[in-house]
Amino acid sequence: MLETNETSIVQFLLECKPGMPRVKKGWSVDIKGNPFILPSIGGITLNIKAGDPAFHIAGDHVEPGVSCTANAEKFMEFPNNSLQLYSCVGNRAKIISGEAKGSIGVVTGHHGGSEHIMIDFEQSVLEQLSYEDRIQVTAWGQGLSLTGFPDIRLFNLDPELLGKMGLEISKDGSLKVPVTTKIPPQCMGSGVGAAHTAAGDYDVMTSDPETVAAYKLDQMRFGDFVAIMDHDNSFGRAFVKGAVTIGIVVHSDCRLAGHGPGISTLMTSPAGLLEPVMDPHANIAQILKIGSFRTEQ
Repeated sequence: MLETNETSIVQFLLECKPGMPRVKKGWSVDIKGNPFILPSIGGITLNIKAGDPAFHIAGDHVEPGVSCTANAEKFMEFPNNSLQLYSCVGNRAKIISGEAKGSIGVVTGHHGGSEHIMIDFEQSVLEQLSYEDRIQVTAWGQGLSLTGFPDIRLFNLDPELLGKMGLEISKDGSLKVPVTTKIPPQCMGSGVGAAHTAAGDYDVMTSDPETVAAYKLDQMRFGDFVAIMDHDNSFGRAFVKGAVTIGIVVHSDCRLAGHGPGISTLMTSPAGLLEPVMDPHANIAQILKIGSFRTEQ
């Protein structure tokens, strides 16, 4: 069993509400110059969940489940920046008002730009929610570390989820991490160079069909744990030869230049101490039996 500083991690109760879908006025233009108007960020999304394919959707930057903000009018400011920074993947969320009061969900990621966190709830709960309902998140995870691995940094990761990811220590002292996909460094686009990785995400560029096919990028699902090769997220998102970053897929493929499925950072090692192990079941929905893997649908 991996030792952590779990007992030292601060827990906050945070509040948020579902955020209405956002849309730009007029057309967007894809990488080939084609204009489009499609569903995008935000909303109580009824038919896109953790565990579902992140590709082949008639949408752009689509977020699974319930997209939430603490303040939709000032989504880049307090208190929404606190919600973004302290909410972690795997955190418990509870609806505290409205028809679905008392229902429990799970935080599955956060999306930079929209400044949303995404929360998974059962289908029956989604259909009861309104945009005025309040959701309480038990924020727990920022500051988590692995006691025996000082060169591996953790971000945005609930300690209980960490314990369920199937991590193993290899004979050479590295940490084996199950992932569904290994992403080549040249594919990382929008979000590269961000000052820190304790909020938001960055995108896997999918504009080159041959690269997408070679690395099977179009098989990624919402909630997949993936490895970004030669990227260090210790103090920002940067290309570093030999580094490895582990993340989770948080939004769908995109048609804009420089964009694609969004990845929130969970682990990173500039020394390459994270060893990705291919596992088709490495997905938060499969591990926690949420999203498209719930028994209740």
